Amino acid sequence: MRIDDYRDSDNVEDRRGGGGGGGGFGGGSVGIGGVILALVVSYFTGINPLTLLGFIEQTPLAQHSAPAAHKPPADDASARFVYKVLASTEDVWHAAFQANGRRYEAPKLVLFTHSTPTACGTGKAAMGPFYCPGDRKVYIDLAFYRELKTRFHAPGEFAQAYVIAHEIGHHVQNLLGVAQQVHEAQRKVSRAEANALSVRMELQADCLAGVWGRRADDMRGILESGDLEAALNAAAAIGDDRLQQQSQGQIVPESFTHGSSAQRVRWFKRGFESGDMNQCNTFKANPL
Repeated sequence: MRIDDYRDSDNVEDRRGGGGGGGGFGGGSVGIGGVILALVVSYFTGINPLTLLGFIEQTPLAQHSAPAAHKPPADDASARFVYKVLASTEDVWHAAFQANGRRYEAPKLVLFTHSTPTACGTGKAAMGPFYCPGDRKVYIDLAFYRELKTRFHAPGEFAQAYVIAHEIGHHVQNLLGVAQQVHEAQRKVSRAEANALSVRMELQADCLAGVWGRRADDMRGILESGDLEAALNAAAAIGDDRLQQQSQGQIVPESFTHGSSAQRVRWFKRGFESGDMNQCNTFKANPL
């Protein structure tokens, strides 16, 4: 990716080394933040997110100030990459929202190590990157990028950028009211139907990540040869069918929460090829 000369975002909180562990928590019930967190955990465990909600309901919400944030050293290449990718998402979504008569409110992105307090409970590195609607922040432990390369066999900078763009896609859904609508609908249907809604929400975030990729390249020419393939490889690597086959040796489509590898690739490509967020309505698509 050609992103070295991009500006740094002002919306990064670097809590690494800042004592981001939990303490000082008060009670609270699970909301849409808990649902999103459960979906993220399901990426890596294969456990149905609705089952995980039983655990998250027992995890109290953070009720104290976050640890002090600080800028990373100038030679911290991984962190600087995140700063620049986030800035690119800000530029893209400000323009896209404006074109649709809306105002984009940029989220914060939190870099942490091991664990950190969030409005959705204690965020842990094992959960992978996630978005918390309760505080409108994306959380990522940069060690995940090693997992992306070694465990998921999805190397490359654009693969890493796709991860961020997907979580920003969840922020876009939150701003548009999609996340809340899905949460409310899931409470009224069966587990299989709730899973199907989760799949549509995740595929929409993939499509929105593709929209970002297209628009960012149109704005600044950030993509190089092989970058698109790296992102598509990452999307395929975290498809439910592939993860289930790897973790449990069998595929159970009714338990999918993020979509198959083919679906994730298809919707990312749809967003990338169109560059139009209005093409990402997975909730009206049939088939996916």
